This record gives sequence, C-alpha cells and structure tokens, in this order.
Amino acid sequence: MTSKTVHTAVFDTLADWEVGAAIAHINKPEWQTAPGSYEVRTVGRTGDPIVTMGGVRIVPDMTLDDLTPEQSAMLILPGADQWISGQLADFEQKATEFVAAGVPVAGICGATFGLARAGLLDSKRHTSNAAVFLEYSGYAGAGHYVEELAVTDGDVITASGTAPFAFAREVLGRLGVYEAHILRAWYRLYADNDAAAYAILDEYEHARTADAR
Repeated sequence: MTSKTVHTAVFDTLADWEVGAAIAHINKPEWQTAPGSYEVRTVGRTGDPIVTMGGVRIVPDMTLDDLTPEQSAMLILPGADQWISGQLADFEQKATEFVAAGVPVAGICGATFGLARAGLLDSKRHTSNAAVFLEYSGYAGAGHYVEELAVTDGDVITASGTAPFAFAREVLGRLGVYEAHILRAWYRLYADNDAAAYAILDEYEHARTADAR
C-alpha cells in the first residue's frame, strides 16, 4: 500500500519559493480526506528549528534518522547553497535509499547538485539550473542532461530553481494528485496566467471537496 505522506526536507537557508507551490497543493486542507489525497511532513537533520532563506522559522515534524522509504510517498528536496559545499550529504544518502527502494525523490536547484554527486542522475534524464552547474559535481550523467524546466525520469524529478511551478507540476503528476487534464489546467493557471483555466480547476476542486464529505 502506498504511503499517503510526502516528506520535504528542511534545513537552514533552504529556498522557500522553490517548493512552496508543490507542498501547498499537495497539502490543501479542504480536501485532505478526499481519495488520493496526501499530507506533507517536514524532515530536519534534528528536531531543532531551522530558518529558511526568507527568514521563516520551521520546526521539523521528524528527524532524518527516523525517516524510512517505507513511510513515504516521496521525498522533496529544496535548493540551498549548502548542497554545493557538501553540508547536506546525509540528505543525499537518504535520497539514495529512497530511489533504491523505488520511492520517488524530487530535487530542485541546488538539490540537483546533491543528486548528481550521489550518482542518482548518472543514468536518468535530468535538468538543473544549467548543464555546467552539474559538471562541478563530478558526476557521470552529463550526457543525460536536457534543457527543460523540469524533468521526471522514473523515480527521480529534477528542476531549475527558476521553475517552481514546473517542478510542482512534475511532483503533482508523479503523485497522481490531479488527473492529467486537470494538471494541465493547473499549470496553465499558475505558470502561464491563463485565466480560462481557472474555471476548469475551480469546478474540479469543488467536486473533489464535495466527494470528501
């Protein structure tokens, strides 16, 4: 049985905006009891509060040592400069455990550097902020790099730090939060500012809320 919990890593200086769209639409409280819904829990290195790049203080729900792939539907990794310096190697190791267990991992911006260094992009189609950015990780997957905002290949999702909505689209799609045509409408509304998509999404979410009652 698939876990209904999505875990997102939290650590000092994480880039708030990169994962906000994804976790907000996974965790919408008005249809938490609807079929196919998920909850989001935060995972820190310890239980101590962290402070994001935007100055937001977050107390983790659980610690990294207590997290296993069997508990989770996905691990989301936001960007931060700490990925490049190697300070988040324990999160890289946890991502490796997840992928080995067949549980998806989604990394954006600097987190793609960590995934590359861990060898998780060596045989996967992937993207990042730029191809040259990942080359400094010393990874062997440069031939699989693609110039796209966000990419899903099996259990690995990657995205540029400038594309939080494309990242969210891939995360929501991999989890099956929205049906394909609703996900397209969602992206048109939030990424493309297409007002015509609002009616499609509004009708769907009203129906989903009603079904949850």
